[in-house]
Amino acid sequence: MNEHEKLNYVEFPSRNLLETKDFFVKVFNWSFVDYGPGYSAFSTQGLDGGFFQSDLYSSTDNGAALLVFYSTNIEGTLAKVSGAGGKIVKPIFPFPGGRRFHFTEPSGNEFAVWSDVGA
Repeated sequence: MNEHEKLNYVEFPSRNLLETKDFFVKVFNWSFVDYGPGYSAFSTQGLDGGFFQSDLYSSTDNGAALLVFYSTNIEGTLAKVSGAGGKIVKPIFPFPGGRRFHFTEPSGNEFAVWSDVGA
């Protein structure tokens, strides 16, 4: 449901749409709808969004916002990320209230996963 003045959609660049989509299908079981050769959308993932063909990438090192997934099994999610070609850029570390790690997907976009389980 769309809500007035609430976050509704997010878009990310992707250097390789096929690799990006394959990664998110394998790790998070996402599905995509393609809108031409340079754009692919996802929905029902907590926040709808899409990936557009670009040589750029989203990273906290260059000031980008960080989107964070929640996991009830952070070690299992880390294994899935690594197994699907993601690069762990910050291994699991504690913070007040939980633990998290950061990763990049095959096109270089940075995301994080956090958990309050086992914290």
